Amino acid sequence: MEILIAVGYLLCLLFIFLFSIGQLHLTWHYLRRLKEKKTAPDMAMEEWPMVTIQLPVYNELYVIERLIDAVVKISYPRDKLEIQVLDDSTDETVDLIANKVRAYQEQNIDVKHIRRPERKGFKAGALAYGLEKAKGAFIAIFDADFLPSPDFLKKTIPHFINEKVGVVQTRWGHVNKDYSLLTRLQAFGLDGHFTIEQGGRSHAGSFINFNGTGGVWRKACIEDAGGWSDDTLTEDLDLSYRAQMKGWEFTYLEEVEAPAELPILMPAIKSQQFRWNKGAAECARKHLIHIFEEHPKRKIGWVNRIHAIMHLFNSSVFLFLLIGAVLSVPMLFIKQQHPYMNTFFKLGAVFVLGFFSIGLFYWIATSRVIKERKLWYFLKHYPLFLTITMGLSLHNALAVAEGLLGFKSPFLRTPKFNVTNVKEQWKKNIYLHYKVSPLTWLEVLLALYFVFGIVSAFFVADYGMLLFHAMLAIGFAAVALYSFTAPRHA
Repeated sequence: MEILIAVGYLLCLLFIFLFSIGQLHLTWHYLRRLKEKKTAPDMAMEEWPMVTIQLPVYNELYVIERLIDAVVKISYPRDKLEIQVLDDSTDETVDLIANKVRAYQEQNIDVKHIRRPERKGFKAGALAYGLEKAKGAFIAIFDADFLPSPDFLKKTIPHFINEKVGVVQTRWGHVNKDYSLLTRLQAFGLDGHFTIEQGGRSHAGSFINFNGTGGVWRKACIEDAGGWSDDTLTEDLDLSYRAQMKGWEFTYLEEVEAPAELPILMPAIKSQQFRWNKGAAECARKHLIHIFEEHPKRKIGWVNRIHAIMHLFNSSVFLFLLIGAVLSVPMLFIKQQHPYMNTFFKLGAVFVLGFFSIGLFYWIATSRVIKERKLWYFLKHYPLFLTITMGLSLHNALAVAEGLLGFKSPFLRTPKFNVTNVKEQWKKNIYLHYKVSPLTWLEVLLALYFVFGIVSAFFVADYGMLLFHAMLAIGFAAVALYSFTAPRHA
């Protein structure tokens, strides 16, 4: 049993180390990308193509009017723009949309209120249903929490002059970043993805992904790749891989920002994280074998294969983090009882170097996004970000395990609040109700478990994992506390 624990622990450290090396390689590519200045192609007004904007929504009472108003303000030739509100709602959102659409139609704006007979396939089904009716050669997609700027299409559409480009994805902004510590930490993590991960993969010529919103598809690309599918919770990542295997190129525009609202409550964050992590694991299960196949329209080199594997199994780091953390406590006693094995166990210290590459990853991302007091911002948020990430590892690891094992679950929307500062109220949100998940109690138990690990360090006089266990104890306690004090969404 002791050998199994030791081997399992070191395997978890090895996976985390390899993950961090992959992030370091993306950082290197990203820094090279920054040195290569590219200018956007120019397109005369008479050349603007027909575009359909799709707004897939489901029970978005608090943000739907804001979304439609923002999309209508997009500066684009009116005879070349169609707006589809793909409405699967079952509440008052339906009436709000109908009234808003009617008002804009009276102003001769081509906006349509589209409702399906059945909410089959959730978001993927709605997008596919709208695509059948879409007039545009290009499809822009915005989720309900987004507020695209008026120049969004004029900054993205010109990149489709290259006929090989199937998708143009932009960087997410954050309209309520400073609402609370939770929103700041979410922004900190997302900024890393939307700078180094997307930018680094793009520069390396590796597979990247459409992020579900804030981007534009070429309609022919969607159709050529087989269309939207609802067999994973991340229909965006799934279609992205199918399209790129068909030879389509993706363009990532870091300089173009698509502002969005961040979840403000822990249950909402958990819901979003569960969908993202489980969906990524489902896509790994679905597409891993195809990464090793030969594709007529795309040559996949060994470096790109490695990047694709790390990309698809990105969320699996939570699974290995959780297992490694749990095993780290008995490791204290194993090391004490078997001193002759200390040399073997010290090899694990090498993997700690991986955390330095993750630190560099987020420092570069911070330096790109934050304009003032960058170092202070990084030092203030990076340790807290790691701590809360560790605290979310149980929830996210279960999501990954379900995805890898093929357990299916419905698409759960992330509740929106339309709040940007603490003075605005959200407690009367009708989509929320008070209910504590059993998983939250497990997070409490894990917090106590790692407190035991801290005490054990002093008992065996081995302080090598003291900081690690302290971060885990604080992380699980904080996530549980945030979960207890916030209502869950319906």
